[in-house]
Amino acid sequence: MCLSLLAGCSLVERVQKFGPYRVNVQQGNALDAESVARLKPGMTRSQVRFLLGTPLVVDPFRNDRWDYVYVYYEAGSLVEQKRISLFFDGDTLARIEGDMPAPSAPASDAPGTASSVESQSAPAAVPVATPVPPSTGVQP
Repeated sequence: MCLSLLAGCSLVERVQKFGPYRVNVQQGNALDAESVARLKPGMTRSQVRFLLGTPLVVDPFRNDRWDYVYVYYEAGSLVEQKRISLFFDGDTLARIEGDMPAPSAPASDAPGTASSVESQSAPAAVPVATPVPPSTGVQP
């Protein structure tokens, strides 16, 4: 009898691991770092819409703010969440708030390589070959 009770307890632990299937859910605007980094104050609403798509939330009472929200649930638990609020002054982008990607640092010049100023200088002169008149076949 004790053996059947112990077997039943281990069976309950195994059954609890099983449950309903939970689907992965992706909601909102997928905000990639490259597109968000291209946002600059002074852009028009149509330029912003082209880069990021139509905003998820547009407040009808505050037309100067667009909210882009992205959430990703994997098997019922939150994995990723991003939010960006864009504020407009008239038709131009005034400021950006929210989860911004870290700015990428410019590549520094390694020792022994040409600096960026030197690489932007004028190209070196390339010798040009002068055309040779066709020979008549008679040698002098």
